[in-house]
Amino acid sequence: MDNVTKFISVGRRKEAIARVQLLPGSGVITVNKRPFDVYFIRETDRILAKQPLVVLGVSTKYDIVANIRGGGLTGQAGALRHGISRALVQSDPDTKELLRRQGFLTRDPRMKERKKAGQKGARKRFQWTKR
Repeated sequence: MDNVTKFISVGRRKEAIARVQLLPGSGVITVNKRPFDVYFIRETDRILAKQPLVVLGVSTKYDIVANIRGGGLTGQAGALRHGISRALVQSDPDTKELLRRQGFLTRDPRMKERKKAGQKGARKRFQWTKR
């Protein structure tokens, strides 16, 4: 194996899990062996995932290889952002405070609530009629 410094981290959001490798490079991002722009069709998802790189101004300094499983595309973009942020902190611990302030290192705790027994959904009840 070559002697390249590689930073590996995991990011999560909802049901999505992103395994991220941060390598010194020119700014190429690959997601599930596909180009970043091809994988994330929506512009908002691309902007969301790249936020930590843009805030630190290192968009062209690192190559990113990510494997993402589970969830939908927006959840996957959030997981990728979380994973990239964690990898950037590994590469330069001085960036931790800035990324923390922006909220990129905080795992978003919002999850889908489970359906409850005796109800139609998580909160919705079955219809009730008096007569």
